Amino acid sequence: TANVTKELEDYGFEVDVFQGNNVTVDFYRRLPTYGYKLIIFRAHSGILEQDGEVVPRTVLFTNEEYSESRYALEQVYSQLTMGGACQGCPMMFGITPEFVRAQGVVGQATDMEGRFDDTVIIMMGCSGIALPDLAQAFIDKGASIYLAWDRSVELYYVDEATPCLMRQLCSEELTVREAVHDTMDVIGPDPNHGAELQFYYNPASHNGDKTLQQLIE
Repeated sequence: TANVTKELEDYGFEVDVFQGNNVTVDFYRRLPTYGYKLIIFRAHSGILEQDGEVVPRTVLFTNEEYSESRYALEQVYSQLTMGGACQGCPMMFGITPEFVRAQGVVGQATDMEGRFDDTVIIMMGCSGIALPDLAQAFIDKGASIYLAWDRSVELYYVDEATPCLMRQLCSEELTVREAVHDTMDVIGPDPNHGAELQFYYNPASHNGDKTLQQLIE
């Protein structure tokens, strides 16, 4: 966090860090309204499993403890689910692609408010782009491009790879495509799971061949 923050501040960003109990369902719900041009999620994520069966849906964790009775409508409409980061870990709420692109579910407190302002999204958790569902949801919500790993990742690995990626994007001023290629060339795939960094965008935008400066403008 410190390394990435310094890289971003040197580049000219003002950096806000939200962690621990600040990362709630309502925090994610309000996130588009903050007007950020770059968001880095250093949070658990993964493909949903229920009763030992894989459910084809990508989930991004909050740090809000799960309750069956809370956010009842959001759970009914599959916008929220529960998940644990490990065997024996407490169950937390996780947001799904349906939460990101929520469209006026009757009776629910509020949708994910507003839209992202061509925001660059970097997902540091596991399997953030193993399926295209969450990536497409963020693009539909106004993100310009979405970067994530295609399989599970170890924390020590992603904490090495992400600062490398940010150096390529900021200090080296490479395009997203070049930065991803160079990061994987320097760091390599996750040694335990083989995860590789990928990116997703609307092909018509050509955002994969733009620099960070071009994207945030």
